[in-house]
Amino acid sequence: MTTITLPETSASEGMKNQPLTPGQLMWRRFRKHKAALFALGGMIVLLLYIWLGGLVFSRGICVPTGEFLTAEAYANCNDTAQKLQPPSREHPFGTDTIGRDILARTIYGGQISLTIGIFAVIVEVIVGVLVGAVAGYFGGWVDDVLMRVTEAMLIIPSLFLLIVLSKAIGGSVPEIQFLGRAFSGSVVVIILVIGFTSWMYLARIVRANVLSLKEMDYISASRALGVSDARIIFKHLLPNTIAPIIVSSTLGVANAITSEAYVSFLGLGVQTPTASWGNMLDSAVKYLQTAPWLWLFPGLMIMLTVLCINFIGDGLRDALDPRSTRNI
Repeated sequence: MTTITLPETSASEGMKNQPLTPGQLMWRRFRKHKAALFALGGMIVLLLYIWLGGLVFSRGICVPTGEFLTAEAYANCNDTAQKLQPPSREHPFGTDTIGRDILARTIYGGQISLTIGIFAVIVEVIVGVLVGAVAGYFGGWVDDVLMRVTEAMLIIPSLFLLIVLSKAIGGSVPEIQFLGRAFSGSVVVIILVIGFTSWMYLARIVRANVLSLKEMDYISASRALGVSDARIIFKHLLPNTIAPIIVSSTLGVANAITSEAYVSFLGLGVQTPTASWGNMLDSAVKYLQTAPWLWLFPGLMIMLTVLCINFIGDGLRDALDPRSTRNI
């Protein structure tokens, strides 16, 4: 009797033959998007600069008082004897019109700008997902009412509303403390206005996905088993709509940062002494030629952040598309 010996399969070859999980498949697609991968690295560097830079760069002696200051107090310390100093070893990004260190202010201004972007998107996602999911799942008059409200909101010019409300009630909202930082009332107003005027497109996307998913067999089976509507929406429908929600969220952060820069540049956004990249540009308007470092560094931060987030959003759109077979 002859014995047939089967070829041995190494452990590494066996691992290669295993099917990829959704997360591994997404990461493989994302890695092939070179611009998105480069932007992800750039965004990590920016975040390290903004959140950890305060521990390294934002400290020094405030000459008028002689105190050694750390954190945001140093960024707000003014020394008129050092005003409008060009970049130097002591002040790598130079100083502004009242002698404040621009390096420290870009760090803390970045924290404010990113905080506005992230929390505005949280408001946008909560409202947009709820409206879109409820409208798409229940349909009928519920869908009609919610979609008419959505279309009415699209007519409202969000930037104009942001300017008006920031001017009208920005100063009347009390200051709040969050994560050891003091945020002026104008920051809260900007977050709420941007969030409540930018959810409409996400609501339409979620509604379209829910309309197609609710006709699937597993949803019909869930209804037949007596599963509640809320559980079907939050446990079955929304998890399968996560891809467009993530992509919309990344792009929404960039839009919120840009909107904040618009109104702060007009002097109606984040109010001093709280720094943001937008109001740093506003203070540089009169010195575009004589002191270019005043606008160069905050403008560069806005440009790089928005570009990185947009490229990451493009990469996620391709990576999370279940029908995409690009570069697998």
